[in-house]
Parts: sequence; structure tokens; C-alpha cells
Amino acid sequence: MCLSQMAKAMGLMFSKPLKDEGLIFIFKKPRQVALHMFFVFFPIDIIFLDKRRRVIELKEYVKPFTPLIKSRKPASYVVELPKGTIKKTKTKIGDLIQF
Repeated sequence: MCLSQMAKAMGLMFSKPLKDEGLIFIFKKPRQVALHMFFVFFPIDIIFLDKRRRVIELKEYVKPFTPLIKSRKPASYVVELPKGTIKKTKTKIGDLIQF
């Protein structure tokens, strides 16, 4: 989980590809989230959640070094997952994610 500003800034930078795990960003207040993929050397799926942990937006197969990924709506949580997870789990807008 990424709670601190430093952890949020680093995210998956310089890490190894995700296997059966993910990274959760938690924000105290809902906000339009802006992410980047600098120094992330593998593609990922990204899920944006509201304060009730309902899916509000999905980004599949985000490529390494993508300069900017923004949520269209304010999000309280962001979950970064191995590429293909959204398709494999059939995750869709409105789904409730538990963690």
C-alpha cells in the first residue's frame, strides 16, 4: 500500500514485474489522480475506485514509460495490477473491489 507521498511518488518505479500481487494507492480525499510510468519497465492494468471502493475507471495494458495517466473522475483509491488482470477477472465499471 502506498500511503506516504514518497511511496506514491515511487509507485512501481524500478521494481520487478508484478506476478499475483498489486499496489494500492490510498488518498485521504477523492481527487483527480495523475500517474506516470517513468522507470516502470513492464505494462500494467490500473483500476480507479471511489470512496466505497467501486470501480469508476479502468485502464488496461498501460505501457512502460507512459508520461501521463489521469483519472476522469475523482478517485479515492488506485490499484495497479499485472497486465491482463482486468480482462482475466472480467472487472467492469461499478464492481465493488475488496481489500
